Amino acid sequence: MGVTREPLTPELNEALHEGLAIPAHPLALTAGRKLDERRQRALTRYYLASGAGGIAVAVHSTQFEIRNPEIGLLEPVLRLAAEEVERAGVDRPFLKVAGICGGMEQAVLEAQLAASMGYEAGLLSMGGLQHCSEEELLERTRRVADVIPVFGFYLQPSVGGRILSFDFWREFAEIEGVIAIKMAPFNRYQSLDVVRAVMESSRCGEIALYTGNDDNIVTDLLTTYRFMVNGEPVEKKIVGGLLGHWAVWTSKAVQLLSEIKKIRNDASLAASWLTLGAEVTDSNAALFDPAHNFHGCIPGIHEALRRQGLLEGLWCLNPEEQLSPGQLEEISRVSRDYPHLVDNDFVAAHLEEWLR
Repeated sequence: MGVTREPLTPELNEALHEGLAIPAHPLALTAGRKLDERRQRALTRYYLASGAGGIAVAVHSTQFEIRNPEIGLLEPVLRLAAEEVERAGVDRPFLKVAGICGGMEQAVLEAQLAASMGYEAGLLSMGGLQHCSEEELLERTRRVADVIPVFGFYLQPSVGGRILSFDFWREFAEIEGVIAIKMAPFNRYQSLDVVRAVMESSRCGEIALYTGNDDNIVTDLLTTYRFMVNGEPVEKKIVGGLLGHWAVWTSKAVQLLSEIKKIRNDASLAASWLTLGAEVTDSNAALFDPAHNFHGCIPGIHEALRRQGLLEGLWCLNPEEQLSPGQLEEISRVSRDYPHLVDNDFVAAHLEEWLR
């Protein structure tokens, strides 16, 4: 499959750098743990109707097990999402991002598959590659970037990622074809490493920064980062988010990012935004289950979507992935306490249409 990298259109590249709300697409299953195509398509329709600027498919929220040979769902879930985006004919820039995993050979093959199906970028996971040196990870990135524009991904160690050095991210930013980096180490020090590394690179203006820090979404998006580079102050913002959290209550997430983009250049930010940021983090804690080392993060997303009727149940490919003790009550609490973050009315008004 001889595929070479197609650059983003100018319109899509501009939208990427202005900031997009990109939900990480879940996997809809039947009670028999088989693909529920009707609800899988309905989820994509929900994200499109919510005004999302893209979707990320075949990522952690879609469950990495889709790649297992006995399951074989990687190609179907990529295809279904791409079909729904094409059918919708959206009149705004919309970025289709495919998750890319595995060692060099697997990653290149997945990049080729995604590119052949019209995906504009690949979210390149470093998960499960603890045996690789940083130079090997960089070479893997170069090979994938020859095939598809790369969305880098700093994944937290608690779900399979690893700590990477400042020098790694400095070299990563120099790779032609890297267009963005999602920071999700859930760690301020490691997030700052990525921001500073990009700002010190020769490609600073070519790489968009996105938050994946579900514990710090609003603050990430409101902050202007400033570092001295060659004796001169340089500033850069985290412009958007690629988040599992935004797979639920998506229309509200789109509104949140839109409002932040309007006011984030205002030096006198109201304290209410920091309060809102804490509410978003509290909501995320209920969904993503940090109290139990994130064990219930995928079922937590499913539960919020089940309550709205978008999913039929909480089934995951791995039967061990279930809600943690007390998580159900926590999701009920944040849904009740923060109604301004929940889009139940929006979903109810369109659910029948999306499931049709």
